[in-house]
Amino acid sequence: MTSFYRSNAILPDADPNVSISSLKNVKPTYQNPSKIPPWLLNSGSFLVMSALIMISLSLGVADFSWSGIYQSLTDQSANSDTALLMISRIPRTLAIILTGVAMAVSGMIIQVVLKNRFVEPSMVGATQSAALGLLVVSLLFPASALIIKMGVATVTAVLGMMLFMLLIHRIPPTDFLMIPLIGIVFGGIIDAITTFIAYQTETLQMLSVWQFGDFSGVLAGRYELLWFTGILCVIAYILADKLTIVGLGDNIALNLGISRRQVTWLGVGMVAMMSAVVVVTVGMIPFIGLVVPNIVSRLMGDKLKRSLPAVALLGASAVLLCDIIGRAIRYPFEIPVATVFGVVGTVVFLWLLLRAPSDQR
Repeated sequence: MTSFYRSNAILPDADPNVSISSLKNVKPTYQNPSKIPPWLLNSGSFLVMSALIMISLSLGVADFSWSGIYQSLTDQSANSDTALLMISRIPRTLAIILTGVAMAVSGMIIQVVLKNRFVEPSMVGATQSAALGLLVVSLLFPASALIIKMGVATVTAVLGMMLFMLLIHRIPPTDFLMIPLIGIVFGGIIDAITTFIAYQTETLQMLSVWQFGDFSGVLAGRYELLWFTGILCVIAYILADKLTIVGLGDNIALNLGISRRQVTWLGVGMVAMMSAVVVVTVGMIPFIGLVVPNIVSRLMGDKLKRSLPAVALLGASAVLLCDIIGRAIRYPFEIPVATVFGVVGTVVFLWLLLRAPSDQR
């Protein structure tokens, strides 16, 4: 089996006399390339995320103190600290967590589906196509409901990913670095078309809101759509074993009775929906789906049932950390989290590209 990425699966040798029914009873076993047990890694990630949540809730321009929250609880009366916590700080922190989880999980899914460790939603045209669809529907039907805009963005994200998959269909499996390079060019073309339309219609300022992920405008009532991505992540965890088998190769999926086409398009649809919801709600945040799954894969292997919780926790922690840095580095002003993560993600992505050839030997 030829694969675009290093698989940690150990499968029995192929035997032409083995029946499909017997193959269904064979379960691949996985080696854990790290000596760190999964439960220990997840526990550590959860503790780090908890500490970052407390920092995120405490940090901001408006005056806030935990003593005021304690006093409000003891007196059973609301005050300015309680109102600030409920209206701004908690919604923002939840939006950050949901966004980090959604983008990290969607990156893991698309990497498994395309059998390539160097792709993520922003490299396959998903987020760029979602922004294009969102701009078009906002221009044609400015009074449409948010759910309508999300639906159009999802459809355009799926169409963009379909076009990208057609472009890479004839690429040889050995050119595993060509896929992300083509994806970067493809996303740049869609970005250029979107920017041209926005320039002609004088909506560049509106477009910039979707192109740069920022949580400064998140308040209660403006982020709840992100809970839909949480549902999709749960569905991805339920389908984790099927996605893992599809990632091992077409022949293995066929012999184990898994419909490769059905699972692939289901994964593509989930990635498109998660990307569209994130773009509609907070804007584009690149490299989360690239950096986080690669780190977790090196520590825990490629079995999604085991690695998805770690991917979700690390994705949430990474976005929380970048948001805290963006708020603290030029306090009281904010740097968009997409800018902070873009710098970090670019460095890690280049490191992965340079390191990949030595890993393949």
